[in-house]
Amino acid sequence: MEGSCSVGYGKDMSRIGRKPIEVPGFVTAHITGNELRVAGPKGELTRNISSLLKVAIRDKEVVVSRLGESRLHRSLHGLTRTLIANMIEGVASGFEKKLEMHGVGYRAEVKDRDIVLRIGFSHPVHYSLSEGVDAIVAREEQITRIRLTGINKEKLSDVAARLRAILPPEPYKGKGIRYEGEVIRRKAGKTKAIVK
Repeated sequence: MEGSCSVGYGKDMSRIGRKPIEVPGFVTAHITGNELRVAGPKGELTRNISSLLKVAIRDKEVVVSRLGESRLHRSLHGLTRTLIANMIEGVASGFEKKLEMHGVGYRAEVKDRDIVLRIGFSHPVHYSLSEGVDAIVAREEQITRIRLTGINKEKLSDVAARLRAILPPEPYKGKGIRYEGEVIRRKAGKTKAIVK
């Protein structure tokens, strides 16, 4: 069963890899050697492409093909196609990640390139935003919301994960930092035995 599952995964990734990526009219893409550069209204991104793959740009489409049939070739094929599609979407319209802070008195604010978190510790926690990632903080209905935006999906996801890791939601009262819409599996609290 395990063998068939891994082969199926490779085939699925290859199928993804073969699909051309459409480039919107307002986005430009250029390949120089192994470096792909895309630019659009939101900014510009570059990525080095593995020498195991070939990237061609024609008729406002990016086509990724592999130069071999090994498992590594197949896995890189689908992955690279997905990463390039994310680059094009990022420079065209950008990405966003939303976090929520649950807890009495929990607050956040943006100062220069830092997010300052007040989350019940004896001191505020300062988190420096990565270059290319911006943040907006709002307070709604006792919940502090942090909206992260950027054109690099990998970097944006990394920043969101690191912020969440500062105070992950605990399972009893759900206090902490979580992704918007994230469901926390709650545990029943311990109750004291009744002494008669």
